[in-house]
Amino acid sequence: MDIFERVVVHMSDFLMTYIVSFLLILTGIIYTVRLNFFQIRFFPHVIKNTLGTIFDKNRKKGTITPFQAFASGLGTTAGATNIVGVAVAIALGGPGALFWMWMIALIGMITKYAEIVLGLKYREQNKEGEWVGGAMYYIKKGLGWKPLASIFAFFLMLEILASIMVQSNSIATQLNSAFNVNQMIIGVVIVILVGIIVIGGIKRVGKITDKLVPFMILAYILVTITVIIWHIDQLPHVFALIFKHAFTPMSATGGFAGSTIAGALRWGLARGLYSNEAGMGTAPFTHSAAQTDHPSKQAIWGILSVFMDTIVICSLTGFTVLTTNAWKEVSVNKASSMVDVALSTIMGGYGSLFVSVFLFLFVITTIMVLVFYGEKQVEYLFGLKAAKISRFVYLISIFIGAIGGLQLIWKFLDLLLAAVTIVNLVPLILLNKEVKEITQDYVDRIIKQVKGEPTVTLFVEKEKRNNSGIYGK
Repeated sequence: MDIFERVVVHMSDFLMTYIVSFLLILTGIIYTVRLNFFQIRFFPHVIKNTLGTIFDKNRKKGTITPFQAFASGLGTTAGATNIVGVAVAIALGGPGALFWMWMIALIGMITKYAEIVLGLKYREQNKEGEWVGGAMYYIKKGLGWKPLASIFAFFLMLEILASIMVQSNSIATQLNSAFNVNQMIIGVVIVILVGIIVIGGIKRVGKITDKLVPFMILAYILVTITVIIWHIDQLPHVFALIFKHAFTPMSATGGFAGSTIAGALRWGLARGLYSNEAGMGTAPFTHSAAQTDHPSKQAIWGILSVFMDTIVICSLTGFTVLTTNAWKEVSVNKASSMVDVALSTIMGGYGSLFVSVFLFLFVITTIMVLVFYGEKQVEYLFGLKAAKISRFVYLISIFIGAIGGLQLIWKFLDLLLAAVTIVNLVPLILLNKEVKEITQDYVDRIIKQVKGEPTVTLFVEKEKRNNSGIYGK
């Protein structure tokens, strides 16, 4: 590792371990308290009004359906990070890293909810009549900090470029290792598949993700649960390891090199954040395009997204590699193959095939939504024409990443992730009063109405009179 790389790694570690983790926890605590533990108190309501309305065909004002927005958002978070990322976090931070993933998810639910609420409140229509929103819009319009909004968009534009390269390289190397498929061919195939989808815009992305993502997640859940049940006798020991080593160091054992408390915290937080994206300010990009008549009504899909992504999918991956002892059998530098080894305990050689196929599908959905995210940053900074051109730049980056090119950019991934998150979280904290007002209206009007209790003036009615907010200008 050269001097430059060491500096980048040390900066990333410092920002993630201290600054980002502090801000994430602070933001989550502020919103959890400010909104009276909304994500916990009303979790049954969240399930009923998200999963319970998947087949609702009622159309509201927006570009895509609420479920398509959810599936698109989950499409970018449910991916290689849920499989490879969790394995890497355990390899470097030990079993305790999973505990810190849970903690970041618990408060991340309300953080993502708040981001989506603000994204919808400050969304606007572009020249093609599509609804657009995101952190840059609520930073600019909610606080009047236009320069910071542009900085956010610029950093995220670069982060997405690096992330796309890492995603395409992860599946290219996986398929090359498992089946000796040329990485250049894999890159071309991914470019073609993603290109066909993203050229059609967010509507086509939404139509693909709302069919593909549920299938992928259900299949992955069924396979991993089967493995865990097969090794069910190890589960009590696994829980003991997770809770114990979240707060105490762990010495080396087998292929595991050992970890510190700081290591468990750092890798649990970093992979948890990168997995569910709560706090990054990216969730509003797809959700702001959704058909909805109230910000909170759409934002509760964000709570479900974090729950499914980290509490369910990441946990199943963690339990799979821990119950099968794959985390001890595989060395740190080969951590990405941990899940292959774990699944092979019941699937034999087909374990690697299963992981390869699903990594491929996960990466496809992740990249195509990331391209949309990147396009929105370019649109904000340089306009709609530049945004359409950027699609091709991002498609080219898929191929470059697949063959292992421009690896220097990859080294900035965690650094850019930290920068984007910091720039988003500070404004998010400052805008908590607006989220509180919108949420209180939702609780009073929507939830209390079911009980036949008195309600206050509906927020959307006030916004309609002001000719602003979720109705645009």
